[in-house]
Amino acid sequence: MPAPRKYPQELRERAIRLVVEAREQDPELSVNAAVVRIGSRTGVNADTLRGWVKQADIDAGRRAGTTTDDAKKIKDLEAEVKELKRANEILLAASSFFARELDPRLPW
Repeated sequence: MPAPRKYPQELRERAIRLVVEAREQDPELSVNAAVVRIGSRTGVNADTLRGWVKQADIDAGRRAGTTTDDAKKIKDLEAEVKELKRANEILLAASSFFARELDPRLPW
């Protein structure tokens, strides 16, 4: 079960928007400076906000990386592969069991 989110989604979106706007108003402002400034005003940890801004840039296509949607798809596919491997092992064991049961040459 995932951990509960500390910050509401509205605060997250607002803080990201404020960082983007601050950087648009002052192009010489670094991401770190903007994050520290906005983070202290909104009450969000600077490292947390930096991660949010980075992921928002990736999702918007301004930065290379795995988007949130792609990460979710990958996670879902990995879970499906795990379940299919488990089902395959069960079917293999069952077929082996029934093959032994049907073969009269094997001593039981």
